[in-house]
Amino acid sequence: MTETAPAIDAILAEHAELEQRLSDPELHADPVAARKAGRRFAQLSPIVATYRKLDTARGDLEAARELAADDSSFAEEVDELASTVADLDTHLTDLLAPRDPHDADDIVLEVKSGEGGEESALFAADLARMYTRYAERHGWTVTMLDETTSDLGGFKDATLSIRSKGDSADGVWSRLKFEGGVHRVQRVPVTESQGRVHTSAAGVLVYPEPEEVEQVQIDESDLRIDVYRSSGKGGQGVNTTDSAVRITHLPTGIVVTCQNERSQLQNKIRAMQVLAARLQALAEEQASAEASADRASQIRTVDRSERIRTYNFPENRIADHRINFKAHNLDQVLDGDLDALFDALAAADKQARLQSTS
Repeated sequence: MTETAPAIDAILAEHAELEQRLSDPELHADPVAARKAGRRFAQLSPIVATYRKLDTARGDLEAARELAADDSSFAEEVDELASTVADLDTHLTDLLAPRDPHDADDIVLEVKSGEGGEESALFAADLARMYTRYAERHGWTVTMLDETTSDLGGFKDATLSIRSKGDSADGVWSRLKFEGGVHRVQRVPVTESQGRVHTSAAGVLVYPEPEEVEQVQIDESDLRIDVYRSSGKGGQGVNTTDSAVRITHLPTGIVVTCQNERSQLQNKIRAMQVLAARLQALAEEQASAEASADRASQIRTVDRSERIRTYNFPENRIADHRINFKAHNLDQVLDGDLDALFDALAAADKQARLQSTS
């Protein structure tokens, strides 16, 4: 562990400093700063705990070896402690491997219909429900920011904000970051009178929404802001006031709409937050070849051929083509039971990160 000793020393110092800061009431007067510190503390705590266990085990091993030199009955204990030290050392190395800096972040998720017309819009609504059910299982909060519905109640497009409530180092992004891309469905559409299986597709975009968007400065002169009458589901005020907001960022062409907050001001504030998150994601992608490759794996065109996953209804099968994952529990997956799939994707991602540093 000599190579990681400097890293451990820095982590121990940062962990102690965060522990002291989190006990200061003044920090909690700023909820954003407190949550940021809490998440970082949660990220470092498993590393510190494992290091301390390893340090104790090494001391016990050294003592057992000294005793075994005089009494052979301690030899078995030496073997057990040596195995424990090796396991903890491997685990610590794993914890110290590079991780996605956005893992603790909340996300904005967009679902868009593609090829397949009405059937694609219905499938897009199924995907939005799937992510909503998954979020509910984990105690996360889902807010529908904007939606455009089809004639049969599907989604031509929908924008969701998904936020965690705690300070876990493994936040919403750590689980849903793999979902960006084209999702293909094979089933008999409700509009099909002959009972034939059709193939259509919907697209998903997902990007982190950090507590603080620090790297992007938005010039008001670069924005075109339109207000219009809200449509679709909602409470009083829908279809009666111009409360919906559409913001166009002219240099990039990014368009963000928000209509589901209670007032025009709230919709504008929320839309600006989403725009800032999208611009930050774009800036990071442009600055990093790896991130650009990740973005390329999301939606280029919502075309059936560029799919990351297939949902086959006749066979009740789901297949993720990036990691050759297959399971015959599509009904459960669509009800939000996604952890087995996400665990497999996370394991493949971790392995890739470890290989990149070896």
